[in-house]
Order: sequence, then C-alpha cells, then structure tokens
Amino acid sequence: MSDTKTTTPSPTSIERARRKALEQQEGAQRMAEIEREAVAARKNMARLRELRLAHEAEQAAAAVAAAPAAPKKRARKTSTT
Repeated sequence: MSDTKTTTPSPTSIERARRKALEQQEGAQRMAEIEREAVAARKNMARLRELRLAHEAEQAAAAVAAAPAAPKKRARKTSTT
C-alpha cells in the first residue's frame, strides 16, 4: 500500500498560511496601536483633570476672598410703653 499523503504543500495551502500569518501580524500591530492610543487618552484625561481641579481651587479661593464680611446685627430698641 502506498501512502497517498504528499509531503509538499499545495499552492492553495501555502497562500492560506501566508494570509493567516499576515492577518496575525496586522492584528498584533493594531492591538499595540489601540493600547498606545488608550494610554495617550488616559494621560490627557489626567492632565485635563489636574487643570480643572486647579481652576476650581482658584475660583473657590477667589470667591472666599471676594465675599463681603457679614453685616453686623443692629441692637434692638426696647420700647418703654
């Protein structure tokens, strides 16, 4: 009995394997790109949060400094009737 399996791959299977390897490589590159974009977005959010908190602190300090002093209460007159 002869073995019907050939040891040389067909051109179709070679092309299929090449495409699969290329897709895996492109997928890995895209995942790395997505991760870099996510890191950049988180850094930007942290920077903007710091700016917002600093701005809010400045506004709060200005509001406290600009608030007028509480008016003094007048003494009530007592009536002698």
